[in-house]
Amino acid sequence: MSTRGVALEGVNTRYALHSRVLDVVLTLLIVPVVAPVALLIALAVALDSPGPVLFRSIRVGRDGRIFCMLKFRTMRHRTSGPRITCAEDRRHTPLGRILAISRLDEIPQVCNVLRGDMRLVGPRPELEPFVAQEADSYRRILSVPPGVTGRTQLVYADEGRLLALAEDPERFYLNDLLPKKVQLDLRYVARSTPLGDLAIFAQTWLVPLRRLARVGGEYPRSATRAGLAMAMAMSLVLASIAMIAAFAVESAAAF
Repeated sequence: MSTRGVALEGVNTRYALHSRVLDVVLTLLIVPVVAPVALLIALAVALDSPGPVLFRSIRVGRDGRIFCMLKFRTMRHRTSGPRITCAEDRRHTPLGRILAISRLDEIPQVCNVLRGDMRLVGPRPELEPFVAQEADSYRRILSVPPGVTGRTQLVYADEGRLLALAEDPERFYLNDLLPKKVQLDLRYVARSTPLGDLAIFAQTWLVPLRRLARVGGEYPRSATRAGLAMAMAMSLVLASIAMIAAFAVESAAAF
């Protein structure tokens, strides 16, 4: 999907060739690290609840175009609800709650980076209705490609918790959080540097570790069920590896 967004006609994205090359090289370097984790999570999601493994979130991206941002599914399939997700959202599956809190649900976005929809570091892509509300600011923000991580994503890593405390999460997001995030993204667009991007990228690796350390105490039952799902997924992966190894040995013996 790459249709032009209604709210942002005429945005021209700055995406230098050396930035694109750096994104692709770094992504290819981290793929061997995240691929085994992604495989385990994908199997755990499939075991945790019925439905697709991936969720496609429609966002506004480069040049004001609409694209599908990939995430691991964290909610029960075919459940309706508000556009804003908070930490206590009842639509979350046990595993999904932990993936959302730790931000591990965003691993599939490496595919968006390789496709050129996103950068590794940049402003967070938003839903089109929210972009329309801050259209003037987003014309500047989306003069650079959106990113998997960024200063806004680090500052508001606990966004789900803040929304859970609000009486009306969507109104709180629109009137309080979104304007603050927009200001951070505008500052990033004005002052970003390759060295600053690398610093943000390095800090991002610590986010899942810090947040997973808190999950067990906050959601003991969900953590237990999610751990069981991950264990089952790991067992399937190991069994698959064993079968492939056995087949390879038999094939070698045949020759």
